[in-house]
Amino acid sequence: MTDAPLKLFNSLTRSLEVFEPVHPGEARVYTCGPTVYNYPHIGNMRAYVFADVLGRTLSWKGLKLTHVINITDVGHLTDDADAGEDKMEKMAASQAQSIWDIAEHYKQAFWADVRALNIRQPAQWTVATDYVAQMIDFAKGIADKHCYELESGLYFDVSTVADYGRLARANTEEGEGRIEAVEGKRNAADFAIWRKTPPGETRQMEWDSPWGRGAPGWHLECSVMSGEVLGFPFDIHTGGIDHREIHHPNEIAQNQAHCCTNGLDDPRNSGAKVWMHNNFLVERSGKMSKSSGEFLRLQLLIDKGYHPLAYRLMCLQAHYRSELEFSWEGLGAALTRLKRMVMAVEPLKARHAELVSASIDRPGAEPAEGWTLKQVQGDEWGKLQPILAKFDAAMADDLNTAVALTALDDVLAAKKVDVAKKMALAQAMDAVLGLNLFGLTRADLRIRPKSATITEGEIEAALARRKEARAAKDFATSDAIRDELSAQGVDVMDGDPLGWEWKLS
Repeated sequence: MTDAPLKLFNSLTRSLEVFEPVHPGEARVYTCGPTVYNYPHIGNMRAYVFADVLGRTLSWKGLKLTHVINITDVGHLTDDADAGEDKMEKMAASQAQSIWDIAEHYKQAFWADVRALNIRQPAQWTVATDYVAQMIDFAKGIADKHCYELESGLYFDVSTVADYGRLARANTEEGEGRIEAVEGKRNAADFAIWRKTPPGETRQMEWDSPWGRGAPGWHLECSVMSGEVLGFPFDIHTGGIDHREIHHPNEIAQNQAHCCTNGLDDPRNSGAKVWMHNNFLVERSGKMSKSSGEFLRLQLLIDKGYHPLAYRLMCLQAHYRSELEFSWEGLGAALTRLKRMVMAVEPLKARHAELVSASIDRPGAEPAEGWTLKQVQGDEWGKLQPILAKFDAAMADDLNTAVALTALDDVLAAKKVDVAKKMALAQAMDAVLGLNLFGLTRADLRIRPKSATITEGEIEAALARRKEARAAKDFATSDAIRDELSAQGVDVMDGDPLGWEWKLS
């Protein structure tokens, strides 16, 4: 019997823990989503690939998943340390557009990337501006005991909760991440719950509150939305490692105040039982960021001819808690591996279809509700059983996707095994990793680079002329056509049914 206990690394306790849901049979997960003031870069998207794999793994383990991702469209300042201008207001001003139009445009761009990376839709997208009334109520509930008012807004006093900064291993005097210096603050780490609109100014997004007209703080949003939808305590809160230093400690402090809990020796007092963080995607030049000019967003990869699932595979080849270095060479290697996997799946699908058409039973048919470990458990898998055990153990070991990928490779390479069972097991593994191998063809992976100057029709016409030349033993013409195509960024592949590929730089 294969069913390794699921162990996850809890950033709050700095330890691997066997996952035990707060509500038996359920898993409630909250993921910090994007601030929709700009396009997400591929480093941002690593967080959602990670959260998606986590959710798929929880489903694989037979848990009923409720996954919530937020959309921040107000309150997030230009510096995560509670400083600067509101990101949304700043972008709207720079573009001379409505802040609502800015939010809608970049929200749709983010969702396009989510779809391209085969990230499953969460149970709910929570949009910050839909919860402002609840945020005000939340702040009112904690204000008397935990907050104080200054000219600029309502501030949370971090000294009023125990263990502030434990997540970041910070303290209120000398921590890893410090907050903006504001005259009148009681503690350096105190942060804004509500920011008043300065006298004489008008924001596009502002609301009336007991502390004056203004907007909520970024940290308040996630506390309110996670608690409203999932209830405190819920199971897992995810985000990028940059959230571990300021944003999430502030969330935790608010949750402690709201729930009237004390210290964090019991992680549930933080609002979530487990806090999980993916590490950075880095370039050789350093951590990826949205600096001025072009930055690496998913559409740029596609424009260069790389299928977006090659980037997903690149992410899966590294552990989510390790830094992942981005390079075009690495992305190219991931695309090559993805192509090989699809090439291994295509004959498997064809053979399986033959069996089905011949009315041969297929015990591995995909269940209507999707794959879980329960559907593929048992002793009937023969030579495939150790591979299943390897895969399950890898995913149960804090989402070790790199090893899980090798198990999937092992299944696809397995010889002299039942085709239906091989198909079922490969489908199940693919469902957890989310590579959509059974929905792709090699042609789907052939993405036209934006820089290409020749059309697919022109390529096919040239290849037809080349075929005629070869049939006539006119090898000089054949070679000339091949060289012309090569100069235009096309690799001719003799003997391959696909016929040709784009050269990618």
